[in-house]
Amino acid sequence: MQKSAKLKRSLGLWPIVMLGVGYMTPMVVFDTFGIASNEANGHVPLAYIVALAAMLFTAFSYGKMVRAFPSAGSAYTYTQKTISPHLGFLVGWSALTDYLLLPMVNALLAQIYMSALFPDVPAWVWVAGFVAMITVVNALGANSTANFNTLLVIYQIVCVVVFVILAIRELQGGMGYGEVFPLEPFYTPDMQMSAIIVGATVLCFSFLGFDAVTTYAEETPNPVKTIPRAIFLTAFIGGVIFTVGSYFTQAVFPDISQFKQPDATSPEIALYVGGKIFQWFFLAAALAGTIASGLASHASVSRLLYVMGRDNIIPKKLFGYVHPRTHTPLFNVIFTGLISMTAVFFTLEIASSFISFGALIAFTFVNLSVIAHYALKNKEYKSPISFLTNVIIPVIGAAFVAVLWYNLESSSFTMGMIWLGLGVIYLLYVTKMFKVQPMDIHFEEAGESTYIEENETPAVTREA
Repeated sequence: MQKSAKLKRSLGLWPIVMLGVGYMTPMVVFDTFGIASNEANGHVPLAYIVALAAMLFTAFSYGKMVRAFPSAGSAYTYTQKTISPHLGFLVGWSALTDYLLLPMVNALLAQIYMSALFPDVPAWVWVAGFVAMITVVNALGANSTANFNTLLVIYQIVCVVVFVILAIRELQGGMGYGEVFPLEPFYTPDMQMSAIIVGATVLCFSFLGFDAVTTYAEETPNPVKTIPRAIFLTAFIGGVIFTVGSYFTQAVFPDISQFKQPDATSPEIALYVGGKIFQWFFLAAALAGTIASGLASHASVSRLLYVMGRDNIIPKKLFGYVHPRTHTPLFNVIFTGLISMTAVFFTLEIASSFISFGALIAFTFVNLSVIAHYALKNKEYKSPISFLTNVIIPVIGAAFVAVLWYNLESSSFTMGMIWLGLGVIYLLYVTKMFKVQPMDIHFEEAGESTYIEENETPAVTREA
């Protein structure tokens, strides 16, 4: 009988960073500009800096936890190991709303872009084609996914650079503030910090994806060193792209009154700055961003499902399987593709409403896991440095996440709670009303992946 393989440790630091940046989608800075400018009263780049600062606290907590538990399970594993197996399951279940539905959102976005260009083609054709491409690339292996994703991310970065050059030309010609480096996007005398914070709250959701790099912890040779760096670099690089892109956009467009569609500003920004040809180049980059995010999110959820399957809380034979040749959780990749295909039955608003809830659940419990593991369990809080890193920073991270909770749309909260309720029902079933543990917990990274290639050194195990 052929045994399941293990995930292959073949990804270096930068391919993982590119997967994280691709998940975040650099071009989203232009999609959300109108909304953010309205909320921040014309100070979008400052709002991005505040949002980045807020996210870096939670990114720090992710880095701490991945050093303790270098597993592909991310927030699910951290909560399971440090607080409660039952609660860990519910965190993983909730996080699925973020990870599992983002590929569907990307399929819907691709369908919207392509239907606008080719309105006579049935919408389902674009959904099916997009999902099939993403599924096949992910099934071929992590390296294929990472390489393709890197090309798409580079294309988006090139597009942002070209936009900045064109924006400088327009500023020199008197457009917008009429100077290349105006101070106004960062500061004006009548600026209100309350508006900046509201804008930052909206923009924090642009950073969703820096946490997804933790799901590649079992596919890099040195996860304890690589993944924390990848988390920080992903958030930081994304923050730089967002800040620079929004700064020059804000400089050229001090207010949003000239936009016909303030809630979807990308096409008009490109047209006003570079003309029709650049608009096509720009929109192609937006589509590339959708594909990159689709690849990264598809890969991430298949890894989360793999760990939950390996722990036997969802059917292990199906979800805990890794193909011995491609070293991918093949059934999970296909399963995610099938879920994504249901995008033909949903609207973008409904699919998107689930995502924020799952992400905030994960963020909250990663910060709490740092306190539970390092401060409460290991008693690492007696020195000033340990108290800062193991108590103060995660508390600040949790506080920032609490602000996001407060500003979460009611529809997202309602639908998220319905999904969480279903998770509780399933948990009650598998634990026989909490009389037994919901899973056979394993942390040995090679323990559940018994297929080891010849001449390959088995992974060193670590006890929880």
